[in-house]
Amino acid sequence: MSSDELGAKDLIYYIRRFLGNKVTRSVIRKLGSPKSITKLLSIYAGVEEASNAKEKLLSATLSTVLSKSANKFGTDENLLREKLKDPYMRKGIANILLGIAYYGITRPQKLYAPFMVVWDFTKRCNLRCKHCYANATPFPAPDELTLEERLEVIRQLDEAGVSALSFSGGEPLMNPDFWVAAEKAARTGMYVSIATNGTLIRPEVAKRLKEIGVRYAEVSLDAPDPETHDYFRGVKGAWERSVEGIKNSKRAGLEVGIATTITKLNYKQLPDMIKLAKELKVDRLIAFNFIPTGRGKDIIELDLSPKERYEILELLYSELSSGQLQVFSTSPFYAVVSMRGIDKGGKLAPTHFAELSVPDEYLSAGFALAEFLGGCGAGRIYCSIEHNGDIQPCVFLPIVVGNVIKDGFLNVWHNSELFNKLRDRDHYACSYCPYRYICGGCRARAYAYYGDPLGPDPSCEYNEKLWDELVSSAKAQTQKTITNIF
Repeated sequence: MSSDELGAKDLIYYIRRFLGNKVTRSVIRKLGSPKSITKLLSIYAGVEEASNAKEKLLSATLSTVLSKSANKFGTDENLLREKLKDPYMRKGIANILLGIAYYGITRPQKLYAPFMVVWDFTKRCNLRCKHCYANATPFPAPDELTLEERLEVIRQLDEAGVSALSFSGGEPLMNPDFWVAAEKAARTGMYVSIATNGTLIRPEVAKRLKEIGVRYAEVSLDAPDPETHDYFRGVKGAWERSVEGIKNSKRAGLEVGIATTITKLNYKQLPDMIKLAKELKVDRLIAFNFIPTGRGKDIIELDLSPKERYEILELLYSELSSGQLQVFSTSPFYAVVSMRGIDKGGKLAPTHFAELSVPDEYLSAGFALAEFLGGCGAGRIYCSIEHNGDIQPCVFLPIVVGNVIKDGFLNVWHNSELFNKLRDRDHYACSYCPYRYICGGCRARAYAYYGDPLGPDPSCEYNEKLWDELVSSAKAQTQKTITNIF
């Protein structure tokens, strides 16, 4: 057995036997709520001091757990302390520890709260995108939350221990409450980002975003040329304004990503999109799965075949492995491509949304790490909140499971029947697949095509037959319609 294999097995054994054992889990539960553990992590990192004897004792206990873990993972403990000076990191670690404490080690791992929430802050938007999942309009929806209610949402997310909050829409910059809410969220220590079309990010807007604590701007740009982008986004001149928004955000010191929805209109332009992303010096490019929901139902014929999608994912992973640009995809199958790429000397990206830095001796544990993180995050490590406080598994999966104001966020997260089903990869359509724990299929695509969030994802290479059946059915329906007309 190679030293790499021994290292990997030792790591997995440690996670299961130490972090996952009943004694450790009991100790972590006694540390208290997400906020209590975050405070103890602050003490460990040296950014706060213990205020009483109990905190000193608990922080010493947690320090022992973290020191052992750092040693087993081959991590410099001083580096760990430095990383934990970021409140976002402290929230994330507290969440993982509580997830293990309450649920044990699971595949994929169940969390006490979502790592990230995407908040469709408003229905209002200044573009008319053909694929808009929110069916956004030039006007706000009549049932949008008040500022007081929006601040209550943030309070609940903070209490739950949510690490990251992304403001989306519609276009969040069109609602004046955004500035108050985003600043409030940033002050709680959450990693605050904005998903925007970028057209409203003038220099002064970018400067203000930076000042209130927004750390990342993800700007939608669907083509390297104005014609394709403007056609897809429904407004002439949108491309130039979005590109200017990207430049202004970079000048203001924000991290910036480009979000590109991949369809038959633009998938062959992806190499040029990557080139443009490098020219604009953005931090990452994210290729979004096209989901035929909202207005996207009207352009379902633009969806990629499994073969076309795999071609795109291989291109993205090749670019990621080159080290020149962070390139990700919202397609859970990206994790499978990554796992296959490790054997060829590629980078370890055991999720579809992030690249992990892992010591070489643990590379062969990549599969186990990927199973821990678990591919599709809908209702598992991520969920969405709508403009009226409704909670959904994903912005692209329009099934309401509760409401923050009426039902309480953490209550819904823990007790939603659908959320708990989405966390169980052994009892839905992908259960036969060896990659079910690292991918799990896109639940939004399953719902869009079959009306069942636990159904098969027809974009997967293993489901090519299902895709062919969908295409044949669509052609037959089209022919039937033409026959009826004439």
